[in-house]
Amino acid sequence: MQLSRRSALFAGVMAASVAFGITTAKAEQFINVLTGGTSGVYYPLGVALSKIYGEKIPGVRTQVQATKASVENLNLLQQGKGEIGFALGDSVKLAAEGNEEAGFKTPLDKLRGIAAVYPNYIQIVASKDSGITTLDGLKGKSLSVGAAKSGTELNARAILTAAGMSYDDLGKTEYLPFAESVELIKNRQLDATLQSAGLGVASLKDLSTSVPITVVAVPESIATTLGAPYVAATIPAGTYEGQTEDVSTVAVVNFLVTHSDVSDDLAYEMTKQLFENLPDMVAAHQAANAIKLEEATKGMPIPLHPGAERYYKEKGML
Repeated sequence: MQLSRRSALFAGVMAASVAFGITTAKAEQFINVLTGGTSGVYYPLGVALSKIYGEKIPGVRTQVQATKASVENLNLLQQGKGEIGFALGDSVKLAAEGNEEAGFKTPLDKLRGIAAVYPNYIQIVASKDSGITTLDGLKGKSLSVGAAKSGTELNARAILTAAGMSYDDLGKTEYLPFAESVELIKNRQLDATLQSAGLGVASLKDLSTSVPITVVAVPESIATTLGAPYVAATIPAGTYEGQTEDVSTVAVVNFLVTHSDVSDDLAYEMTKQLFENLPDMVAAHQAANAIKLEEATKGMPIPLHPGAERYYKEKGML
């Protein structure tokens, strides 16, 4: 009888332990936030998002991963090596189509949308010493176009093509991250940099306070030639040191993207906590001022994640 009771007690303890273990394993979820280079806008926003998720979603552990941005982020999401990531709208569209030239060997069919966030402004900045004042003035000069096959580099190709130019027209093409491009310009080893980022990106602020610069205009006709997801935009006067006038350019919307293997509940929470904690995002970077709930589903190049869709239906957005 004593043995039977002990056996029953042991079995009960084991059952409880197993049940507890299953509950714990289910409750603890991991969110890897895929960003970009540390001197860009994706990174500080990703850090803020990671902190929000870690504090607001029960049982979640978070991590921020610095990457080469859009193209790498989308490929990592397809492979299940991240739960949410930032990417440019044109990169998302090309990923869904499987554009090999853009860095996608096959269509990335697992990508799912969370939200449209803020526009990236194509910002071409040259040193005053370079003498570059127009887009055409880049001919024969050295230009950094971002990491090879990054979202920024895809933007650079598109802009130059629409202007009737190519890399062959440049004196030299460098494929460098934002911060490295800036350092080369400071050292007079590079004439200009094209950076696709939110307004007031740290790298260009640093450059403008270090050497005299020219913010090069991209005519509205370029946006018309390119079409969606590109739109005409303006870099307001005073965005960078020494920039005394508004400068025309083009912009393309950024999206937060996840993948189909992320649970509906987690995708719902990731969407909800983003919009319920926008002041924390704005505190991380001013670009987040452009994140609006009413704009969240506009122009989404891929299907929404069902979890995100549930949130938008609750809010009357769908």
